[in-house]
Amino acid sequence: MTATDLSLPTPAVAAPRNRSAPGRPVRSRGWRLVGYATLVLAAAALLLPFYWMVVASLKTNSDVFTIPITWLPDPVVWRNYLDIWQRSDMTTWLGNTLLLSVVVSLLQVVTGSLAAYGFARVRFPGRNALFLAYVGTIAVPWQSYMIPQFILMSKLQLSNTLWSIVALQAFGAFGVFLMKQFYETIPEELSESARVDGLSEFGIYRRIMLPLSRPALASLALLTFVTTWNDYLGPLIYLRSPELRTIQLGLNTFISQYNAEYALIMTGSVLSVLPVAVIFLLGQRYFIEGIATTGLKG
Repeated sequence: MTATDLSLPTPAVAAPRNRSAPGRPVRSRGWRLVGYATLVLAAAALLLPFYWMVVASLKTNSDVFTIPITWLPDPVVWRNYLDIWQRSDMTTWLGNTLLLSVVVSLLQVVTGSLAAYGFARVRFPGRNALFLAYVGTIAVPWQSYMIPQFILMSKLQLSNTLWSIVALQAFGAFGVFLMKQFYETIPEELSESARVDGLSEFGIYRRIMLPLSRPALASLALLTFVTTWNDYLGPLIYLRSPELRTIQLGLNTFISQYNAEYALIMTGSVLSVLPVAVIFLLGQRYFIEGIATTGLKG
């Protein structure tokens, strides 16, 4: 009998049981539900003032601030939307605001994308320093140079005209920064191939860069539209004639005249918010895509 025959059989070692594995899916599902519930509560808290504004616009004036608060109008007063149109110059206010928002947004998209292409793709001396200086203007508050701007607009005889707002807001460093970051995510090989084929820089910008940058262009247009639509201080300084008032200035004058007509004030607020909400809902897919992809290289 050999030593091998006398050796005892080695007992099989059982694999350690993963006691935490069965509980992991349940625990992660529970945290996911907690996260969803938190997001729902946060969304409800953000939307509650807007819901109350819409409900108040459909109430009678005496029912707006009743205690306890009634969250459903009874009766529903649709006439408020007709009354505010009759008592105010809402058509002029909305028309001026829409005109300024559309024109400024288009100019911001054109000028911002052109300048961003120059900074992202064209090589010239001092490019980085010039870009840093240009983007650094974002940190300068407008209140520090609005008086020199007003003097300049007055000397150019643009004060008290819609062109003053267009001239001041048609160029923006933020749009250049946003578009440059997006252009840098587009492979340089596309531009090099186009140059080899004889395409000019403007042709590369128009035929290659613009079609690929639709999400970023939509994001810039949406942000500019909302900013111009909600602007109050700029029109307050430059637009003094009643026929040039925007929706923000018009609502301010309406509140001063009908400071006790709370239902009509809420109706005007709904009309001022509604176009922005509709445009954001229509372009939210491009807006989210543009913001998510800007600044990512790959």
